[in-house]
Amino acid sequence: MKMLGRSYMVIIFICLYLPIAYLIFYSFNSGGTMTNFDGFTLEHYKSVFTDRRLIVILLNTVAVALISAGLATLIGIGGAIGLYNIRMKRLKQSLLSLNNVMIVSPDVIIGASLLILFTVLGISLGAFSVILAHIAFSVPIVVLMILPKLQDMNASYLDAARDLGANSFDVLWRVIIPHIKPGILAGFFMALTYSLDDFAVTFFVTGGGFSVLSVEIYAMARRGISLEINAISTLVFLVVLLIALGYYFITTRPSVKRGGIT
Repeated sequence: MKMLGRSYMVIIFICLYLPIAYLIFYSFNSGGTMTNFDGFTLEHYKSVFTDRRLIVILLNTVAVALISAGLATLIGIGGAIGLYNIRMKRLKQSLLSLNNVMIVSPDVIIGASLLILFTVLGISLGAFSVILAHIAFSVPIVVLMILPKLQDMNASYLDAARDLGANSFDVLWRVIIPHIKPGILAGFFMALTYSLDDFAVTFFVTGGGFSVLSVEIYAMARRGISLEINAISTLVFLVVLLIALGYYFITTRPSVKRGGIT
């Protein structure tokens, strides 16, 4: 049974990563096609880094991801703490269900809804609308990352802090935030990767000459096969992989305290 489970996992990983490996392999092809490998070259990567427009789009993508992930994390902290403090079970469950709607809703529906909302409010499509959209679909993810950490927290810690004279800010900053720090980091990195990866929502709400990598790759693919797409996709994959590894090492690193390691 254990061997069957391992074989199943191997097959799943092959199905997931073989297309990515195929894409990365042909990003170094000097032949310019994805059928015959004629020789090794870095020309496609050079083309990416010498194209000023692509560099600007890459910077746009990183800026949108960092800003939206940071703001979504701050909002998500407040949302998770607000949900945690609600004592009415039915109201709490209803709000949590509404939070989950954004996660399970199709991206096309979210993108179209946000487009209509921005049009009604008179918000011009561009960098600002993209950041707002990314915050909108990232906040529910952050809330779900933080809420379990709050629920695992021993409420007596809060009572003890108040008994010792701590005010509300001290309780938040010195007790709650340190306890939910892994959830905050998880929420931030999840929001960051979702922002870097998103296409459907961004496609609806971008405009005004502003673009990000996911939309640009789609536009390039429609014009025809170019191994620059492979090079860009490889770079994005490596960035996301580094983010995932960074999150893993941050959350698994033992914290050093006086008197030893915990």
